[in-house]
Amino acid sequence: MSNNIYINGTWKKELRLYVHVPFCVRKCEYCDFISGPSDEKTIKKYFESLYTEIRSYKDRAKDYIISSVFIGGGTPSCVDSDYIAKTIIELEDAFIFDKNLIMPEITIEVNPGTIDKTKFLAYKKAGINRISFGLQSCNDQELIMLGRIHTYREFVENYLLARELGFNNINIDLISALPGQTLRSWEETLDRLGKLKPDHISAYSLIIEEGTPFYSLYGPGGDKKDMLPSEDIDREIYKRTGEMLSSYGYDRYEISNYAKKGYFSSHNLAYWERKNYLGLGITSASLINNTRFNNTNSIEEYLRLVNSTSDIIPITSINKEKDLLMYDAFGIRRDITRLTKNQQIEEFMFLGLRKCKGISKHIFYENFGLPIERVYNNVLLKLESQGLILIDDDMIRLTSYGIDISNLVLAEFLLD
Repeated sequence: MSNNIYINGTWKKELRLYVHVPFCVRKCEYCDFISGPSDEKTIKKYFESLYTEIRSYKDRAKDYIISSVFIGGGTPSCVDSDYIAKTIIELEDAFIFDKNLIMPEITIEVNPGTIDKTKFLAYKKAGINRISFGLQSCNDQELIMLGRIHTYREFVENYLLARELGFNNINIDLISALPGQTLRSWEETLDRLGKLKPDHISAYSLIIEEGTPFYSLYGPGGDKKDMLPSEDIDREIYKRTGEMLSSYGYDRYEISNYAKKGYFSSHNLAYWERKNYLGLGITSASLINNTRFNNTNSIEEYLRLVNSTSDIIPITSINKEKDLLMYDAFGIRRDITRLTKNQQIEEFMFLGLRKCKGISKHIFYENFGLPIERVYNNVLLKLESQGLILIDDDMIRLTSYGIDISNLVLAEFLLD
């Protein structure tokens, strides 16, 4: 499911890179990501190990050309910008970046409470061209409840600074259906952001994850579980999001993502279209040639394994019939799963139908060698008759009602 690019007399496959920075000033109340505060000594050791992991791909990624990079976390902006700049340098040395053929979308996540002019300038100099602000809400009381370390005013100041410094591709992350949130407070958040005119907005509904402080308060047995918006209000919030952002000139291109024309995230689309992507750093996930795997989620194990390998096994000793990216140089990969054909088909449907344009019948045939009707004819007829999907000559997509109950619709495409 990769696009091929002709470069210097050979064909290269597009590859996307995700780099995980597992550090933050303070863990938010709702967060279950592998992240948290740490000391400078650990941060330094982590990045030194990350650079070693990146370097291990120098002779193994020659069949690929990089089309996007996403530096996420955690909070990448909480560490010294020299670490980030050095990361970009290491990536450009180990992988093929040909900006004459592909101008990579290079994104970094930032927290409004940990960013400043010096860091922005360092990011820009390093080649980062897309900023993703973790705002979550424009309401200061909601930000306090979430455990965020910034105010809305701090976000606005940093957003305007990023614009002033020349960043012309900015995403804002939002979370809806917060405890105590009303439709009106959510509309105020959307209205404020619409007037600021960011290029991209990701708006996800809150998920209460086990093991978080939020789960203790708002989970099934929590004392404050009744503070969560009802299912009807959650759906109304979802509906108003589309209506309001459309009025501000945003196109919804995925269930929870909206963008101005020309600003769809190519990195995000790669996930939904099952393109090849490689994760670097702890807990990062990868999909390479229909094999999924992720790195260890233990920073202690990561540091030990990466640094215990003094010499990377020479490429000449690896079976060249296999994709060299698949070789685990340090023993840090976990949950390696070679997807069956049925699993690939399921993912094609689950992920592809998240996109508002839906999935293509002819691309399904190109990938799997059979018409989609042979696999899903009864399911397609059922969902179409229920008004949950629309089918034209080539495309299949969810209706507005189908999007509202997308989890139930997508479950219909399970094969086993």
